[in-house]
Amino acid sequence: MDKGWRDEISKSFGHAVASDDALLAECISMCQLYNLNPEDLFYKVEAFNYRPSATHSGIAPITLETLGALKAQIQRDMTKDSTKRAQTKPKPGNTAQVDRRRIPQNMVRNLPPTSIKQEATGETGVPGLSHLVFRGPSYDAEKKKSRAYHYMYEKILERSEALDQLIEDFADLIQNHYSIPEFADPSSATVDEVTIIGRLTQDSESTSAKLTESTLTIESSRAVSNGARVPLRLDSALRIRGSAHGAGGIGLFPGAIVALKGKNGGGGYFLATEVLSIPPLKASPASCGVLDPKQDPEMGNEPVSICVVCGPYTSDTDLNFKPWRTLLPILNATKPNVLLLVGPFIDSSHAKIKAGDSDLSAANIFKGRIADSLRAFLAASSESIVLVVPSVRDLVSTHAVFPQPELDWDLFPADPRINLLPNPTRFSINDISFAVSSVDALFHLRTQEYTKRGVEVEALPPSEGDVPSDAMANLCRHLLQQRSFYPLFPVPADSSHEVNLDVTHSDAISMIDDGDLDYAPDILILPSRLKQFTKTVHTTAAINPSFLSKGSYATIDIAGRTSMGKLNERLTVKIVKLEG
Repeated sequence: MDKGWRDEISKSFGHAVASDDALLAECISMCQLYNLNPEDLFYKVEAFNYRPSATHSGIAPITLETLGALKAQIQRDMTKDSTKRAQTKPKPGNTAQVDRRRIPQNMVRNLPPTSIKQEATGETGVPGLSHLVFRGPSYDAEKKKSRAYHYMYEKILERSEALDQLIEDFADLIQNHYSIPEFADPSSATVDEVTIIGRLTQDSESTSAKLTESTLTIESSRAVSNGARVPLRLDSALRIRGSAHGAGGIGLFPGAIVALKGKNGGGGYFLATEVLSIPPLKASPASCGVLDPKQDPEMGNEPVSICVVCGPYTSDTDLNFKPWRTLLPILNATKPNVLLLVGPFIDSSHAKIKAGDSDLSAANIFKGRIADSLRAFLAASSESIVLVVPSVRDLVSTHAVFPQPELDWDLFPADPRINLLPNPTRFSINDISFAVSSVDALFHLRTQEYTKRGVEVEALPPSEGDVPSDAMANLCRHLLQQRSFYPLFPVPADSSHEVNLDVTHSDAISMIDDGDLDYAPDILILPSRLKQFTKTVHTTAAINPSFLSKGSYATIDIAGRTSMGKLNERLTVKIVKLEG
């Protein structure tokens, strides 16, 4: 075998791989096949073998099996890329691509919408602040179109397929985690205990507005039980397996996916004797204090300051935006690296708006009160970026359904440091990942949750700072365990005016995807009318900053990775009250 190849492989992979003829031959083959040098191949192998988990993260050893799996992954990616290129329609004529945010505001008004480089990549480096890197959702034309879908066009079959698919996804997860041979039909009578999985629902004949133990039913997938709903009873000595130690029980609500052990004795209901808790999301590399091999090793070495402000931005009695005007001098003085603004900005439920007491349009109010203030802030703080997340109650949004696309660029000053995000959204700042939603899922869960006490079995040890018995932390835990920004279904009747849920597009409210976002967010931001808080849930810092109209906002300071270890040692979160 070529000594030059062996030396190069040994230099990148180490002697153990270079001395194994089978591994050496496979590495050389992949380098030649995909036109890679050994160092590039090593980085791909290391990233592919990185295994984050709830309890321990590390890099798996290099074997023929992992190399074969990586080769298959590379081949799939190449096939996918070539298919996309083949499906891309050529643009007619020679059309120039214009970055409208670099054009003076008085000139940008008459330009048609165009795509720009940042929108295609979803990544922003701040001019003059090289250590701050923002990665957001993709802004290519296909992704933007999928987010700005036509609502009120849902079909019953598509809704049922989306609901069914969610059960199937969790069935695969739980089956692999607990090594379950197969799931049974809860509507079939059995002598022995079986394991079932399904969605919790409320008895359709119930007159109660809240779920109770006597109105519990479970709905399995069509593949298992043709979607039948079966009354559910919980054993008085219910066991709860795999929950956080110290919880002492489990929270149940309509829409929750649950796995249960028990049997249907032929009495017309399923008696559950054990709950199999959904395994927590994998911890991110940053939360474990390890370097993500997929990222720049220098990323996250410098401190970052973040200010989180959530609407409404004015009091319930006027449209003077006094809380926002009070905050602006503080922003101009502190100059946070990142200003995260969460809607609603012009609230459709505001009394003055509903009564028609304003002579200005919603767009004009927004531009005069919000957009012009952002222009002044960015002029005063040249090394800051602004992130904007809308609300379904925003009058300046053309999309009143959840999930919701980003706001229109025409509302904002032409500045490349402004980043518009969908609702809900996942993004990262340097090595730290964030998850944000403006829908008050916590309050909705609080009004619907039923807690059942039980005996803990094989409970998971809580992370440092995690209090499993804390009610607010457990509401956030529901979202993380269900992998959803809004796990309730259906939307509670008395809250239906607050969120129009599009079930067909429920994949857009999932906290994870099949790509890089397969781990828990480091920071979860959920503004709610419940009392403001900051909690640790497993490895995630969950924050309810409350609303600016109540005089409350949050600051997040992240120390550089070189100064401390795990994320909880680098993170400082404060809920701040406005004075005056």
